[in-house]
Amino acid sequence: MKPTAALLALLLSAAATPAFAQNEAAGAQPAAAKPGAEAKGPLPSKGAQKSLIALQKVIQAKDAAAYPAALAAAQAAATTNEDRYLIAQMQLSKGLADKDNAAMAAAVDAIATTGVLDSATVADLFIGIGAEQYKAKQFDLAAASFERGLALAPGNTEAMANLAETRFAQGRKEQAVPLLQKLIATDLAAGRKPREAVYRRAFAIAHSARLPASADISRQWLVSYPSTTSWRNALATYQNLNKPGTEQLLNLMRLMRAAGVLDNAIDISLYATAAFDQGNYSEAQTVVDEALAKQTVSANDRLVKEVVDALKAKPKATAADLETAVKDAKTAAAFVRIGDRYFGLGNYAKAIELYRAAEGKAGADANLINMHLGMALARSGDKAGALEAFKKVTGPSAPVAQFWTIYVNQAA
Repeated sequence: MKPTAALLALLLSAAATPAFAQNEAAGAQPAAAKPGAEAKGPLPSKGAQKSLIALQKVIQAKDAAAYPAALAAAQAAATTNEDRYLIAQMQLSKGLADKDNAAMAAAVDAIATTGVLDSATVADLFIGIGAEQYKAKQFDLAAASFERGLALAPGNTEAMANLAETRFAQGRKEQAVPLLQKLIATDLAAGRKPREAVYRRAFAIAHSARLPASADISRQWLVSYPSTTSWRNALATYQNLNKPGTEQLLNLMRLMRAAGVLDNAIDISLYATAAFDQGNYSEAQTVVDEALAKQTVSANDRLVKEVVDALKAKPKATAADLETAVKDAKTAAAFVRIGDRYFGLGNYAKAIELYRAAEGKAGADANLINMHLGMALARSGDKAGALEAFKKVTGPSAPVAQFWTIYVNQAA
């Protein structure tokens, strides 16, 4: 929400003493009566000028008792939009002085009706009064004011942000999120980088309401502001909302490891368990050993102990074992499975070789192969090759491939 001081400055500028009234107060001849004089701002009609000056004097004298009659007289004498604008300007001045939001809102509405000011300026006035209404917790009125501002200036990102916060205050999170998404899209379309605070706020609201949009927002946030926080939020949100199967979960965990955000016992357990379920005990063991060596987790953690105990009795493939397995492999699935064992051992070059070999074998699953090939190419540093492989992935693994694509694009 724009600071109140700035909003008051905007409203005050619109409610400044009209030039004709300033001249009268100084004893000068009214500007409208000076032949050839350059007009400065809207001027009253000849018939309304006296009543408008009288209204201004009543407001300046803070004569509350005389105000209703002076206002009625001025409104009765008004014949032009300029007259009506000047009256509304003075009403706004009084509303500000009285801290009367209802009077200010009515004045801004009247100013808009006259058509004297351009749409962008009137939009700012509605945003200004909306902020004052928001401050007073008049959320329904504030929402209406911000909506009026947006109607006049559809690309006004300040109005979008303020209306979003108002919808949130009203308990309408599902309406707040699209407004923040629109703000992000508007900035991007204009070549501006949205503030990270906008991504954070949009994500927080969407995530708290468990809205599907939280996944898209987290991905956009990740693209614009890559960090351990945005990576963790993006991947965790996708996982929580989509409940991926073992294959997709394992590839997501592999990305968390590559991005450096595999840093808690729950995720390490999920990773190791997913690898365990695919019979890739070497990768499961490697992940746990790595976390213990980095002191990311404690060996006494219950989840870690369960994984460690389960792996004790499982065979860990050696390089020699894998060389023998390659000689016996016949199907695409077998080549992929062996390639995964090499991937788990960090031998990405050999994994790439086997994934490519799987492409021409019986039962080849193009999506599976390209997903695994892309991961190995990414970890080996082949950016172009990885992007090409991930681009070919469709089906259930496509969202995970998109996350890997972001990772590759951000790699040095």
